[in-house]
Amino acid sequence: MLEQLFSSRTREKLLNLFLFNQNKRYFVREITRVIGERLNSVRRELANLEKFELVISEDADRRKYYRLNKDFILLQELTNLFVKARLLWEKKVSNIIKKYTGIKYLSLLGFFVDDEDSKTDILIVGRIGKKEIANFVREIEKITHQPLRYTHFTTQEFNYRREVTDKFLYDLLERKSITLLDRTKQ
Repeated sequence: MLEQLFSSRTREKLLNLFLFNQNKRYFVREITRVIGERLNSVRRELANLEKFELVISEDADRRKYYRLNKDFILLQELTNLFVKARLLWEKKVSNIIKKYTGIKYLSLLGFFVDDEDSKTDILIVGRIGKKEIANFVREIEKITHQPLRYTHFTTQEFNYRREVTDKFLYDLLERKSITLLDRTKQ
């Protein structure tokens, strides 16, 4: 959706990267790896964003780093627009889930709720193979244009960890999240 508004898939990915990682700085090759775009298109769009004064460059450690200009006059409005676009992702992910009948519980964390401290972005519980999980995550990454981290538990493992008050699981369950599916109590 935002790609049409901003006329460039690379620009949309860059805006996502900077707006949802406002305290980080990146060098060009790192950006190309993170967003999966070509070096020349990334350089071109960074130059455009720098002219627009949304992104600032700085030299350090013999590299040129880029970071978000937190004093940009439309920063809050632009961030709000991208946050609202994430709500559309939620709908799309809900539709993708329907194809995978083995999923019993699915929660979106980390990237989806702007929680940089979360150890994962997607918590998946159920009987689903590694190939299916990889396909599922890949489909979601196509929507978000972001590499995502996921955690998968079988239903038995999830119930056992919940029963013994597993620290890792409870850290995930107590974090800010969007639960899209919960059939674990059935």
